[in-house]
Amino acid sequence: MLKKTVSEIGTHPVVLMDSITKTTSEDAGAIVVSASHGGASSGEFALETPLTGVFFNDAGVGKDRAGTKALDMLDERGVPAATVSHFSARIGDAADMWEGGVISCVNAAASKLGLRVGEPLKEAVEHLGEKD
Repeated sequence: MLKKTVSEIGTHPVVLMDSITKTTSEDAGAIVVSASHGGASSGEFALETPLTGVFFNDAGVGKDRAGTKALDMLDERGVPAATVSHFSARIGDAADMWEGGVISCVNAAASKLGLRVGEPLKEAVEHLGEKD
């Protein structure tokens, strides 16, 4: 299982993980980049830990609203969240999302913080950390 803190933005660690289901109390306050497709079950797991922001793989978007279901769930709690496109064959790799991902969909909470579709993931996370 991939679970790696890659940096800190402001006071928040940025954690890469293969599945949002692996969040624990240690991740409270973190900005999570998850290779999960962001479906409703991933949104539920994300709500179990108070996170600063959540970025999902966008594999579910446009198929069964899997990605946007999670975004909507997090938006109801005011948690900024977005789905991320990346163009590597390593579709389930959060590290690849971190290195080359681009925001593909944002919820209202993320939009209010200035996160935009088409923005590189790393830049978006930096903006999120600056909003403290």
